[in-house]
Amino acid sequence: MFQKGQSGNPSGRPKGASDMDTRKIRVAFHNLLENNLDNISLWLAQVAAKDPQKAVDLTLKLSEFIIPKLARQEIVGNDGQDLKVSFNFSTAEDDKQNEQDQENPQGESSETESKDSE
Repeated sequence: MFQKGQSGNPSGRPKGASDMDTRKIRVAFHNLLENNLDNISLWLAQVAAKDPQKAVDLTLKLSEFIIPKLARQEIVGNDGQDLKVSFNFSTAEDDKQNEQDQENPQGESSETESKDSE
């Protein structure tokens, strides 16, 4: 038997490489699209005349075969925690209020506030 984590065929296909059938299908589909670009434009125009949203959807679906999808990546801080936790999303007004709260701890009001309320 093979040991755990050891391949039975170490000189086999590399990880992530596509097999021959997948490559053939991709080449055939690429050729189909490339040889029908004028027709595809015409077909999309006909669809768009009746339903523009459907034409946009079809275009987006076709683009997935041409433009590779980006892999989702998670960005974390130095501690491995969610990066959003490290950011302070306060506004300048929030910062000003925080400064006032620090100057007047425990709810003490300033003289201008007490005059305004009288």
